[in-house]
Amino acid sequence: MPMNRLRKMVLSRSLSYLLALPGLAFISLSASALPHPRAASSTAALKLAVRINTYGIKNIVDADRARIQALRAGGSSSVNATNVGMLYIADIGVGSPATYHTLLLDTGSSNTWIGGTKSYEQTITSHDTGNQFYAAYGGHSYVSGKEYTDTVTLNSALVIHNQSIGVVSETSGISGLDGILGLGPVDLTQGTVNNTYEVATVIDNLYTQKTIRSEVFGMLFAPTSSDDSGGELTFGSYDPSKITGHISYVSITSTPPANRYWGIDQSITYGDTEILSGTAGIVDSGTTFILIATDAFDKYRSATGATIDENTGLLKISSDQYNQLSSLYFTIGEVTYELTSNGQIWPRSLNSVINGTTDGIYLVISDSGTHSGSGLDFTNGYCFLERFYSVYDTTYSRVGFATTEYTYATTN
Repeated sequence: MPMNRLRKMVLSRSLSYLLALPGLAFISLSASALPHPRAASSTAALKLAVRINTYGIKNIVDADRARIQALRAGGSSSVNATNVGMLYIADIGVGSPATYHTLLLDTGSSNTWIGGTKSYEQTITSHDTGNQFYAAYGGHSYVSGKEYTDTVTLNSALVIHNQSIGVVSETSGISGLDGILGLGPVDLTQGTVNNTYEVATVIDNLYTQKTIRSEVFGMLFAPTSSDDSGGELTFGSYDPSKITGHISYVSITSTPPANRYWGIDQSITYGDTEILSGTAGIVDSGTTFILIATDAFDKYRSATGATIDENTGLLKISSDQYNQLSSLYFTIGEVTYELTSNGQIWPRSLNSVINGTTDGIYLVISDSGTHSGSGLDFTNGYCFLERFYSVYDTTYSRVGFATTEYTYATTN
């Protein structure tokens, strides 16, 4: 298939550069694996660095909104290293012996590619499939190159054989990003490699090679402002020690386009006032804020008394308004999850990073830019996920949530 016939993976904003604070907070990436000859133990841990961008939150607000508009239009990737607020990266080995590449972990895309900043080193496990890989991004940015299969090492217990990887030989509008480890549904790989209908993801191969017991991964992000800004990503199961109560699952929504991603149905209530009723959206670690449809956002802004801050692009409230702020309730399936007043604000200790004032109070609920009924009326991004444990189950096409020790934290 000629390259111009490949369906492009659309990203909502260009990956022009990667900026990070000098200090890094580390979280563990752990994996649950069945005992077998390759595995040293049933679990393993891999360090994941959390980087906070200094590009400016107003740009992140605009980028989050543009990204959702691109996904709504049928884009198949949702990573933006330039403008996303929190970057979750890990050193992943490729080849044997392994060369380590620093990859961005993303639940909104499914291909794994390398070579953005570090050259691919072929070894005895490298195989050129002869196919071409192409991923296009907003603003005329793209990566392209060849598809190889190779050994990918997440840690000593998680070694994937013959994993498809895109090896980038040409980039435009992208710098500072070595590659991506895709954690999204396999459907998102359709059309990204010629002569191939779908590309098996790292989760698919971990399961088919009997390294993990099921096609599931669990995710915990602790609030960046907490004493322990750690967390974990668990492959093959979830970590029961990280939750309070139990996991409650819901099926992937049937509503397009949210059904192409980790999409769910939910309603949102502010205090006693419903602001978004039974509609479809997505759960996405690549989105910084919690985006809701314009009509729901207008109701939320009116109820809180907040005003748009020109410097950050976020809603801003006074101390008195914060003291009166009600909880947001997310009803997903039969369970309602409470996002407290503290969970609705940006960490005040990081206000200087986002060009906010030292004593400013900024809300993390943002406008998606489209009215409800679009099929993608909300995005539960990082600011939601840092308060709740989430589980992504490919086998049963479902997403699960549970409360954690951080659900009612007051660290922001």
